[in-house]
Amino acid sequence: MAAIFANIDLAFLITALVKIVGFTFMMILPLVTVCVYLERRFSAVIQDRVGPNRVGIPLTLFGFKKDLQILGIGGLFQAAADGVKFILKEDFTPRSVNTFYYWLAPCLTVVPALLTCAVLPFGSELDLSLFGVVQPVKAVIADLSVGPLYTFAIASLGVYGIVLAGWSSNSKYPFLGGVRSSAQMISYEISLGLSIIPVFMVFGEMNLSKITSFQDLNGWLILPLWGEGLSVGRWVLWIPMMFSFIIFTVAMFAETNRLPFDLAECETELVGGYHTEYSSMKFALFFMGEYAAMIIGSGMAVTLFLGGWSIPFGPVLTSLTGFQFHHVAGSTPLLLGLVHIGVFLAKVLCFIMFFILIRWSLPRFRFDQLMKFGWLFMFEAALLNVLLTAVLMIWFPLK
Repeated sequence: MAAIFANIDLAFLITALVKIVGFTFMMILPLVTVCVYLERRFSAVIQDRVGPNRVGIPLTLFGFKKDLQILGIGGLFQAAADGVKFILKEDFTPRSVNTFYYWLAPCLTVVPALLTCAVLPFGSELDLSLFGVVQPVKAVIADLSVGPLYTFAIASLGVYGIVLAGWSSNSKYPFLGGVRSSAQMISYEISLGLSIIPVFMVFGEMNLSKITSFQDLNGWLILPLWGEGLSVGRWVLWIPMMFSFIIFTVAMFAETNRLPFDLAECETELVGGYHTEYSSMKFALFFMGEYAAMIIGSGMAVTLFLGGWSIPFGPVLTSLTGFQFHHVAGSTPLLLGLVHIGVFLAKVLCFIMFFILIRWSLPRFRFDQLMKFGWLFMFEAALLNVLLTAVLMIWFPLK
């Protein structure tokens, strides 16, 4: 009996480590590189220009007469070239900065962004045999019952890195960028938190894995087209759920400092904002933190509103074809589990493409417009949406 429990503990430890390494370091960090490449290519399409289409290997450094140009692959190695550039650039620290906090700030920006991925369910539950013991393995690092609260609590720590970067640089433009970022995040975190309260009211649950499984069987929150989602109550509640989705998306743009809310690093006013005095890998960490936060925000939107890893019309496809396209607790085949992970990543990438589209389509807000929009519109709209959801749930109960 003791040997069996030892095997279970060892299996749990191994699966936890595999999920941490696999999701964080083999999915999130490579997705950062993919996002940079997509942003370059998509912005080039929007602006009707070529974009990165070749990457040269500097053979002239080794005595050759000409560099080698790699053509025909759409500039795929451009992201790798950027990474090598950041690593090889001189790590310059200005003399006037507060050195300790100047070095600490990039870490405080990227670490919270990576920690928030722990509660995102990136796939369905699988039955795996490890050391002779069959146990269900959930495709989530930490299946917390308060997943969104953990995400918002950890993500809000990222502002400390930005504020420290602005203050420790001992320069007026970074300082203004840090102050702007702190004011912006305070104003939009309130509406961001209020926007998902109607979601919890509908599900009666804050466990993201259970919310995703429910959407797999009964239709996505903003697409209730199968299962119990076809009921009158779900369709009436579709209206406040759409409002929640819109408010959440807008607030997420502000939280991640993306256009039209990138006032913390506004190049036309603040040179580069809080990271003006940074270079080499310290600047790369800020870059990585911004894109990682964008990925996690997209993953949260996909999980809460777009069914997470669930396949569109999964139960309907299962009944029509006889093949299993949706999750059945404790009996999901390995191949279907891998398909679910691919579906989740595809949805996240589509949402990231929407982030990029908005960045290269809309002008930047003025700072007074940004604050007014957050406090005088978003906050009130989120509160009214909570009230609307409560009233509709009384009139049209789900059970």
